[in-house]
Amino acid sequence: MTRRDKTRFKIWLAVVGVFTLGCVTGASLVSAYRSQAGAPEARAREDLFGQLRRELRLSEQQTGHVRAIIEETRDKYRELRSECRPRYDAARASARERMRALLTPEQRQTFDAIVAERDATRDRDKRERR
Repeated sequence: MTRRDKTRFKIWLAVVGVFTLGCVTGASLVSAYRSQAGAPEARAREDLFGQLRRELRLSEQQTGHVRAIIEETRDKYRELRSECRPRYDAARASARERMRALLTPEQRQTFDAIVAERDATRDRDKRERR
């Protein structure tokens, strides 16, 4: 191998190394972002559980019982939300109709687009929490 070929090979290795390092860093950052951004409810539940286990120095038996209580409570919260959801939805729909009545046709189009975007975001967030 000539000196020129060795230099080219080193440059090529450096480029491949930088590219690989960039890919690994990017994948790590995406993973970290998703773990921080997704499922805030689950993260809060685990934070509480971890804090209780750590600070109270729970035994294995206590740990199992505390986790079960937290899970049961989560299920009760979900049940309450599903019971109240129709009332929230009705209040939201009523407010939207009252606002739409105040708007011009052009404003209604924009308003409807804003509402559709917010509904889509809420639905997506709800699916991600499950």
